Amino acid sequence: MDIHSQKILILDFGSQYTQLIARRVREAKVYSEIHPCTIKFKDIENFNASGIILSGSPFSVFDKGAPKVDKRIFELGVPVLGICYGLQAVVKLLGGVVEKSKTREYGAATIKVSNPSPFFTTLTKKPLNVWMSHGDCVKKVPSGFKVISKSSNGVIAAVKSDKFNFHGVQFHPEVVHTQKGEKIIRNFLFKICKLKPTWTMASFIETITSEIQDKVGKDGKVVCGISGGVDSAVAAVLVHKAIGRRLSCIFVDNGVLRKGEGDKVYKTLRKNFKMNISMVDASSRFLKKLKKVTDPEKKRKIIGNEFIHVFEAEAKKIKDVGFLAQGTLYPDVIESVSFKGPSATIKSHHNVGGLLKNMRLKLVEPLRELFKDEVRALGRELGISDEVLERHPFPGPGLAIRIIGEVTEPRCAMLREADAIVLEEIKSAGLYLKMWQAFAVLLPVKTVGVMGDERTYEFTVAVRAVESVDAMTADWVRLPYDVLAKMSSRIINEVKGVNRVVYDISSKPPSTIEWE
Repeated sequence: MDIHSQKILILDFGSQYTQLIARRVREAKVYSEIHPCTIKFKDIENFNASGIILSGSPFSVFDKGAPKVDKRIFELGVPVLGICYGLQAVVKLLGGVVEKSKTREYGAATIKVSNPSPFFTTLTKKPLNVWMSHGDCVKKVPSGFKVISKSSNGVIAAVKSDKFNFHGVQFHPEVVHTQKGEKIIRNFLFKICKLKPTWTMASFIETITSEIQDKVGKDGKVVCGISGGVDSAVAAVLVHKAIGRRLSCIFVDNGVLRKGEGDKVYKTLRKNFKMNISMVDASSRFLKKLKKVTDPEKKRKIIGNEFIHVFEAEAKKIKDVGFLAQGTLYPDVIESVSFKGPSATIKSHHNVGGLLKNMRLKLVEPLRELFKDEVRALGRELGISDEVLERHPFPGPGLAIRIIGEVTEPRCAMLREADAIVLEEIKSAGLYLKMWQAFAVLLPVKTVGVMGDERTYEFTVAVRAVESVDAMTADWVRLPYDVLAKMSSRIINEVKGVNRVVYDISSKPPSTIEWE
């Protein structure tokens, strides 16, 4: 089954919700990809989309340099959905009128469907609560357009055009705050685009296995780095399924791993999947490169580069290895590319930001199209145990980006112990599987304390615990006070060099999950 025979192209005009659009489409078992609104029309044609979604944007259509919609997309013969800015840009393009809103709508609003449309199938009887975020609104629709919904403030909330095969909404159906938003998107996919739910992990395995085999060839050999995390483990098992013993896995101790990191994954892959795995201790090499480096971007790139160097060095010991498998995920790709429209690059990821320009090995990235929860679903389909799959995410740069400032062996040892205590207490309280991620951060801040009758001047540890679905957005976990108290007490008493513990109560956005 070709999982890409029907797919949705999402053109990103910079909305903070663009990734949510992709997720909602995929949750409906339809494949989707995000591309910048500046993509060439030829590339849009070659994508062969079954439908196109135009995202929202921080721009106003009246702004100088505001991104535009290419009118030729309406000649492709596929349905187009415009969300917020996507609606306004199309209306302006096709001769309608957009104006500054007299009544700005940010947040909750109520709409009433006034004209029938497959877009609102089964949703027309009662008013709907939706999520608005706009300072402009549609004043007059273009010729041939129909208004199918308005808000309680009289603002045009949804339109359609049979001539242009276009539907547009002023609100954001992709966010959880919009009532029946998931149903609205599914109506676009199944009632308007006439698609079928074929994007499943079973079909993905079938397709990607064939692609790996074609890329590597019948005699090709692949080396894969095992970090101890979910992504590299799933990537390894998937490649192993495709080419068997022609895959050689390397577990690298880079000196910035958590306490006992990777041991269970290493044993699981060797025992349950009979995979070739070797262990390499490169900790001194990594720590030497990180000496006196404090900039987080430099840390990421140094670690990414060193991983590749280690892999290439180890690969030379294996005859005829020509490929490197990585656990790169879709959010890694999205966040490492600065589209015109969205905010500038937040951070580069070690998988996509630290690769060598003259790397000898060719890349195999079987998870590049997947979000994190899709990777876990894929892992279950492949038969990987929950003990491995439910491990909290751990970044490739490891403790290096959880040690604010210079990375040294003593600081790594200090953070390793503090982090282990955080995870132990989270698990002891039965909270580990109820959150996305929990960890400790070592701050370059010393504070005065008192231990016994002596004055101390030691480091501060920050504890971070968040809830999320895909790491694109996250909220801090309201940990019980007794859990926080026990963590703090244990860290201060058991980790030499720490005399203060603080709890991070920031959400993403505006903060990121990791501190660096």
